[in-house]
Amino acid sequence: MEARLTGAPNVDVMTAIQHLHKAIQAGGVDQGVLELVHLRASQINGCSVCVFSGVASAKKHGETDDRLHGVAAWREMPFFTDAERAALALTEAATRIQDGEPGVSDEIWAEAAAHFEDQQLSAIVLNIALTNFFNRINRTVKEPAGRTW
Repeated sequence: MEARLTGAPNVDVMTAIQHLHKAIQAGGVDQGVLELVHLRASQINGCSVCVFSGVASAKKHGETDDRLHGVAAWREMPFFTDAERAALALTEAATRIQDGEPGVSDEIWAEAAAHFEDQQLSAIVLNIALTNFFNRINRTVKEPAGRTW
């Protein structure tokens, strides 16, 4: 696949994205949870560049191959904590609205809220949204997998 855009990104856009990342990091969520959320949303959206870079980033933060291979089938895998499962369920519900799914149910939200404080939930939701944002951009401009950042 050949990228459709090859020029330098808009500086103002990059600054805004850096501020969003800073807000996510300030939310107090374990980095491993954020990595799993990013990977799962990217898998659902078929964003090869984000799956590739997400796996690399998760490994840098200590994720194991077993857990990373299991993200696509996390419900059937024994490798995830209840909190991680709640974050992954929230990710799927928020991401699959493109498929006509109903979105985040009260049950999914309540389970996530049982494991994360409001500030953490805000960071997770922003991480899901930002991942979906990147997935859509990358799919539109045909950004090829193989680079990490």
